[in-house]
Amino acid sequence: MSKAKIEEQTNDKVREIMHSLYKDQGEKVLEEINRLMGNYRGKIRHHRPWVSENDVILITYGDTIREEGKPSLKTLQEFLGRYVKDHFTGIHILPFYPYSSDDGFSVVDYERVNPKLGTWADIHHLANHYDLMFDAVINHISRESRWFQGYLKGDIRYKDYFIEADPEEDYSAVIRPRALPLLTPFETSQGKKYIWTTFSEDQIDLNYKNPNVLLEVLKVLIQYVLHGARFIRLDAIGFLWKNKGTSCMHLTETHLVVKLFRAILDQLAPGTILVTETNVPHHENIRYFGNGYDESHMVYQFPLPPLVLFSFLTGNARKLMAWADGIEATTENTTFFNFLASHDGIGMRPTEGILDEDERNLMITKTLEHGGYVSYKGNGDGTQSPYELNINYLDALTHPQETEDRRIKRFVAAHAILLSMVGVPGIYIHSLLGSRSDRKGVEQSGIYRRINREKLEKQHLFWELESDTLRSRIFSSLCHLIRIRRSQRPFSPNSKQEILFFDDRLFSVLRTHEESREEILSMVNVSDEKVHLHNDRIKGFDLIDGTYHSGSISLDPYQVMWIKMS
Repeated sequence: MSKAKIEEQTNDKVREIMHSLYKDQGEKVLEEINRLMGNYRGKIRHHRPWVSENDVILITYGDTIREEGKPSLKTLQEFLGRYVKDHFTGIHILPFYPYSSDDGFSVVDYERVNPKLGTWADIHHLANHYDLMFDAVINHISRESRWFQGYLKGDIRYKDYFIEADPEEDYSAVIRPRALPLLTPFETSQGKKYIWTTFSEDQIDLNYKNPNVLLEVLKVLIQYVLHGARFIRLDAIGFLWKNKGTSCMHLTETHLVVKLFRAILDQLAPGTILVTETNVPHHENIRYFGNGYDESHMVYQFPLPPLVLFSFLTGNARKLMAWADGIEATTENTTFFNFLASHDGIGMRPTEGILDEDERNLMITKTLEHGGYVSYKGNGDGTQSPYELNINYLDALTHPQETEDRRIKRFVAAHAILLSMVGVPGIYIHSLLGSRSDRKGVEQSGIYRRINREKLEKQHLFWELESDTLRSRIFSSLCHLIRIRRSQRPFSPNSKQEILFFDDRLFSVLRTHEESREEILSMVNVSDEKVHLHNDRIKGFDLIDGTYHSGSISLDPYQVMWIKMS
């Protein structure tokens, strides 16, 4: 298809979306979008077209590793070059912009790098060596931002950038991620106004019913790609559009906005991958694939972290396997972003319809026993429900009194499941480094999520990685698995996945690369029992230790096997 034809089809698609969102204003907004695209067309480098088994992404804050007197992004460059350049192809740098709260997710200025971290030159340097994921924190913006401060002062440029609401109206249908007030009062040049604040009083929701907001955000996204982003993570995207009397979650208009982003970036910057972050049940999450070609390229696989944890806490992978068995194949240009730990907690909403109340309560009890916390969300009717477990994933898996060897085996086994699943794996830096829960950080800040956001001193970290420590043992074990995964075509995001129900204690998945007909059988013992298995179908070498197996197999507690089938 010719370039002109592609541009014509994109323009038709964008026009349709504009008229759906903005009715009579649609054509005028389309003109502005075309003008914006014209300014950038041909100026943005193309990325690789799609991901493969080779792609593994490291998730980190720009300042997780610190060194006195040195911008943190330069320290990150040193760490990456010294330890992980041969294991990870991509780096998700969590929000690196100036911010006022929430460890970066209350952005003051979308178009600047936090000077404490470094400069755009530092980001560009990283982009020359890794595929970067940028956060687009575009549901809300900081109260200290130029946009909101201008609104408070009555600057006409920012009129209707935010959502004014009547506190006397009924908002009980609105889905809340926090047990906090939905509306926050502010003194403005026009008197007191109640403003929509989904996440906190410092995170002011943007009003996408004003097309000027959409145009501003589009410019930001294009700038991110210009600065080297291959992946753009749409943070909390499900909350984007608000309509009175609805849940204000996953609305049709929200999906249309994501489709718009996709259409424009597909034309301006082919190879850019949109990733939607929606901490919700699976059936809601996968709606962001659209028809498989017109919305997000990747969705976060939110049920995976709690279900893997539940499997090890109970020694039984049946619930995890039943869920995984129901995952439908995606198109050739869509897949899942898999993870276990992140800067946030372990989401409980994704377990709805999978775990019953007793099973969810078991996870809560174990989290508290293991030194963690539980965050709750408001339900709109005055009640609260568990929203996430706040605990380091290593500590979530094991009781504080368990031995180091047992702790490592469980942790590595859990990540073997992550690395085996269909999709692209993302590994949080505190998991890679074998960190523990930072309870001191929680006590000092009062913020539960700080339990997994510890800042590390570079020299001490490097010493730990080069000594016989918990960190170094976990780091080397995970890197060993990553090296194997990246060399095996059956682990491609587009390879077939088949769950095998051999034994409830074994998470077993067969990955098949259909073009080469290569197969890998991944088996992970989630229990503290030795599991014996006989199946004539199993014949091949274990990629992890080189042992040949034929028919009869025994797996020790928490043992992992990746058998290349012959």
